[in-house]
Amino acid sequence: MPTDNSQNIKNLVQRLLEQDRPTIVQLGHPALRIPAEELDGQLDTEELTALLAAMRQVMHDAPGVGLAAPQLGIPLRLAVIEDVGVQPQEIVRVRERTPVPFFAVVNPRYTPVDNETAAFFEGCLSFSGWQAVVERYRRVQLDYLEPDGTRVIRQFTGWPARIVQHETDHLNGTIYIDKANPRSLVSGAEYSERWAQPDIELAQRSLGF
Repeated sequence: MPTDNSQNIKNLVQRLLEQDRPTIVQLGHPALRIPAEELDGQLDTEELTALLAAMRQVMHDAPGVGLAAPQLGIPLRLAVIEDVGVQPQEIVRVRERTPVPFFAVVNPRYTPVDNETAAFFEGCLSFSGWQAVVERYRRVQLDYLEPDGTRVIRQFTGWPARIVQHETDHLNGTIYIDKANPRSLVSGAEYSERWAQPDIELAQRSLGF
């Protein structure tokens, strides 16, 4: 028999699935600041499949390269990730932004492979209209379950590792701005006009960080 909390999560998911266009919650919503629960029987297979499909659609519509369940107000350790990549080869080279085919993660945790880091501008669908520089591990190992319960351990490098860290952080109640250099925070318009280079050197010199 489901607990009161499990029933509450089921109700949240049901209400979400009834919406034509679920809304991505923004910074200030408590769901973004409360560590999410591990998925452990709160949803049946049909509910989980439908929720992940809805998350993927919202991610595409935004558009974005990842979305965590708390960004839709669902306090579960679930995320979807997909990045088709970019065309400018200089960005591909400098940011190591290689395509990431769609996958869903359940109860993920990451650990750094080593101490090497990389710093780039980053944005978030739950902090719309802003960008800031975040230093993250260049290589991480992700330990997670697939939706069918299969355990997977994968390593990610470069931009894919950044996405993995960003989305997993969401499940711990952490937003990228918590880890960002505060002097690097810029509006989306300013970023597009001035700082959208492959690296952050010009922004560092001009903004003093």
